[in-house]
Amino acid sequence: MMRVAIPDLISNSYFPIVAAVTLDVCKDEGLDASLELVSPLSECMAALRDHRVDIVGCSAHAPLLAFPEWDGARLLCAQSQGLYWLLVMRKDLGIARGDLAALAGRRIAAVPFVGTAFARVLIASGIDPKVAEIEITMPDAARKQGVNFGVFAAAALEERMIDGFFANGMGAEIAVTRGLGDIVLDIRHGDGPNEAFGYTFPAVATTERLIVDEPNVAAAMIRAVVKMQERLKRDPSSAGLVGERLFPAEEAGLISRVIARDIPFYDASLTDSAVASMTQYACDVGLLQHPVAFDKIVANQFRSLWN
Repeated sequence: MMRVAIPDLISNSYFPIVAAVTLDVCKDEGLDASLELVSPLSECMAALRDHRVDIVGCSAHAPLLAFPEWDGARLLCAQSQGLYWLLVMRKDLGIARGDLAALAGRRIAAVPFVGTAFARVLIASGIDPKVAEIEITMPDAARKQGVNFGVFAAAALEERMIDGFFANGMGAEIAVTRGLGDIVLDIRHGDGPNEAFGYTFPAVATTERLIVDEPNVAAAMIRAVVKMQERLKRDPSSAGLVGERLFPAEEAGLISRVIARDIPFYDASLTDSAVASMTQYACDVGLLQHPVAFDKIVANQFRSLWN
């Protein structure tokens, strides 16, 4: 049994690999795969390092949490392109789309790993979070095992525990649909500094050991993800089949709409420019000591399978 892990389940973030396992696309490629939620993210990466799981769906730079300088880990493919977290602010604040100056003095929730990206977006926009007194926080209630942060954040917004949150598209969709919040920043769709698009992207990662010992497994997983991307492009409503099996009712009813907005970014390619941008971001935030060569990050021998 091939063990596939994700750090965030009730979400669109790593949906292609989740759907590929759930809808038996992996099985069609000869993979007997199981899906596991392993959170928080640091534990998910540690599980990969310690061979408790075999493949993970995660942020492209997340393996660095357990594989310093990329020693022992490789990216197999992208699940989609571009920074995929959104900023939602409480609706009653009336903050206009893209108006980051209006965030001064506000309390914004984010998982620490994601909050680092948000802080970097602010800095790239000319805003020092400390000077602007923007508090980027992780509420204690969100730290409990199994809590989906995006879903939690939407509820926290309703209870006015926070002024906003930076999280996945499902959390944003819940907040907007309930009339609780407005999207203020969507990097993928042109908001914010241009450089932020390249900070990271959803990817599929595994160990160098698996690639050496079982290259057919790695190749089969890439083919399954690509096939699932193409299926969702043809019929975004098929995302609902996954939602019905894995999500609570409200989120199951929303997932197809969220995935439809992601589809323009469904491309499995790991390009030189995307990996270079991600590598620079990892250096900027202290996850890398120095830039690492493309071939040390990417399982480049599988590039023919990306399209």
